[in-house]
Amino acid sequence: MSKDHDHSAAAGGNERSLWIAFTLTFGFLIAEVIGGIATKSLALISDAAHMFTDAAALAIALAAIRIARRPADKKRSFGYHRFEILAAAFNALLLFGVAIYILYEAWQRLNSPAEVQSVGMLVIASLGLIVNLVSMRMLMGGKDASLNVKGAYLEVWSDLLGSVGVIVAAIVIRFTGWAWVDSLVAVGIGLWVLPRTWVLLRESLNILLEGVPEGVDVTAIESAMTATSGVTGIHDLHIWALSSGKTSLSAHVVHDDSVSVGPLLTQLRQLLKEQYEIAHVTLQMETEACSDALDQSHWVEPRTGLAEKALKASK
Repeated sequence: MSKDHDHSAAAGGNERSLWIAFTLTFGFLIAEVIGGIATKSLALISDAAHMFTDAAALAIALAAIRIARRPADKKRSFGYHRFEILAAAFNALLLFGVAIYILYEAWQRLNSPAEVQSVGMLVIASLGLIVNLVSMRMLMGGKDASLNVKGAYLEVWSDLLGSVGVIVAAIVIRFTGWAWVDSLVAVGIGLWVLPRTWVLLRESLNILLEGVPEGVDVTAIESAMTATSGVTGIHDLHIWALSSGKTSLSAHVVHDDSVSVGPLLTQLRQLLKEQYEIAHVTLQMETEACSDALDQSHWVEPRTGLAEKALKASK
């Protein structure tokens, strides 16, 4: 029960932080769009575009948290936790689109630089930097526990870098008159965002494809389970994540006839929870491997000829 309570408290804290960040970001977005048009700064408009994706990402993250709270039902026995991962993937795709657009627009501007009002550009970018710093501070605590919050955090982080870039560009333009610096900064923002966006998309897709979660060593878990006294083999082992921090495991455990199933099952569950932080576990206990065990890539036969027995039984 305490573990569930901790998850609820964390989700509540994330939601409050997201609401504060969303309010600040959306409010400044309006000012930055107007300022970008007025000063004719592509770098500022680029920053405003990232502000828009920030606001969208934060709104989606908030919606994901609300939807994920819905209880499981007969149609969705795992509940709605996966919606947070869908939100993270959508945010990554959104960032890709914005970055590509800014790169294209910057290329157009490099060929035909526009006159930029550096003073207004500097003031607006400085205010944006303050907003981003506050938003990042609010989201920092939850970014490592949730891909959903991490996506929003990366959005704000990229926009903070954009604000710094715009400030530098405004100062350079003010003292040198090099208007092309505005487009160069916009290109730098786009190139910086793309690889980090790919990482977020890759992690999201791995969860959606039921891949082994980042940082989970299947071989080590398999070996630890096999080394447990009374276990003679492991097969059909699967490890996946429903959402960030919600790792699940299922496996068939072949055990010695003389071993009591109840205590062994408890021991294996305790092992997985304490050493690998996997609490959602489904184990099928068997005295002989089932007929399709030899087709499984995770079959382990550490100390007996049980695999040969299973092969003979299946013929």
